[in-house]
Amino acid sequence: MRARPGVKKLIVFRLVSYDGTRTEVKKMNRDSALSGFKLTTRQLAISGMLGAIAIILGVTRLGFIPVPTPAGHATIMHIPAILGGILEGPIVGALVGLIFGVYSFLNATNPMFADPLIAILPRIFIGMAAYYSYKYLWKNSAIAATLGTLTNTIGVLGLATLRGYLPAKVSLTIAFVHGTPEVVVAILLVFILVKALKRAGY
Repeated sequence: MRARPGVKKLIVFRLVSYDGTRTEVKKMNRDSALSGFKLTTRQLAISGMLGAIAIILGVTRLGFIPVPTPAGHATIMHIPAILGGILEGPIVGALVGLIFGVYSFLNATNPMFADPLIAILPRIFIGMAAYYSYKYLWKNSAIAATLGTLTNTIGVLGLATLRGYLPAKVSLTIAFVHGTPEVVVAILLVFILVKALKRAGY
């Protein structure tokens, strides 16, 4: 049945107290309730653009910055997901991370990344972690960059350990040797980019 023009669609919630003695009914406009789950055309475009940047960083190897550590380089392929979360919210951040993860999965040269749980799942949470840390921790882009990067590092290595691809000791060593320069590079790049975009009126 179609709703009549001018008639608002409501969602009704019935809240019951823990002991069951009190109930409360709340009504909410359906469009308002679902607005947080909708993506605008602009957000979809930005998700695609940032996802494309992540792919380009991987294809061209520009996403791997040489650093003087045993790891040899720090990846910045996760930076677009962090920026998406900070600038456009958790859903955009999650979509960009998803694109990054799918690219990593489809181009896996290591059995560990041929596992979609490892290649894709942790990457979805990069932008979400960046968004919520930026929103609730003083709008500090350095903190958002740190937590977004750690979400990627800890998520990937943690799942790799749980699924038997790496021993815990090896994962901890990689996290320290590889993760430290990635956090430093992420802080510098995200701070510079967010500051420049905010100054430009973004």
